[in-house]
Amino acid sequence: KHISEQKVIETIDYRKDVDGFHPINVGRMSIGLPCYISATPNGILELMKRYRIETAGKKCVVLGRSNIVGKPMAMLMMQKAYPGDATVTVCHSRSKYLAKECREADIIIAALGQPEFVTADMVKEGAVVIDVGTTRMPSDNTKSGFKLTGDVKYDEVAPKCAFITPVPGGVGPMTIVSLMKNTLLAGKKAIYR
Repeated sequence: KHISEQKVIETIDYRKDVDGFHPINVGRMSIGLPCYISATPNGILELMKRYRIETAGKKCVVLGRSNIVGKPMAMLMMQKAYPGDATVTVCHSRSKYLAKECREADIIIAALGQPEFVTADMVKEGAVVIDVGTTRMPSDNTKSGFKLTGDVKYDEVAPKCAFITPVPGGVGPMTIVSLMKNTLLAGKKAIYR
C-alpha cells in the first residue's frame, strides 16, 4: 500500500523538522518568520551571501516548482531581506516562454531535473546561474560508470556568467552544510523553545 509522503511529513514535530518540509515551517518561511528553511534553498541563499550577489530589484527566474526547491526558492527570493527583494518568475514544464524568460533574467536558479537543459542561448551576458540539478548519467570515463550532471550545460554557459555553480561541488555541499546548521539550531532550541 502507498505511504503518503505528506502525511509522514505532517507527523514530524515541526520543532524538530530540520528538513524544513513541515507545513508550519513552510508557512512561517513564506511570511518571513523564524523557522527551519529547507536545506537546498538555504544553501543557495548562503552562497549568494558569501559571494555578495546583488538580488534587490533583479529579475530572478526559478526553473522548477517542486516543494523542495522551486517553490521555497521563489518565496525566499521575494522576501523583503537580503538575499531577496527580487522580481521572481517561476517557469516549469508547461511554461510557454521559458527560454525568453531566462534570456531576460539576471539570476537563474535551475531545479528542473533535466540534464543540461539550460544552454548558452538561454542566458544573458553577466547573469548569475545556480544549478541545482543532479542527474546520474552513464559515463565510460568514470570508475562508477556514471557522472552527476546538472540542469545547466556548464562548459557552454559558464563563459557568459558573472557567477555559476558547478555540478557536482556547487549547491550540494551547501545543502549538507544547511542541514547540519538546522540540526545544530534544533539541538540548541534556537528557533523553537
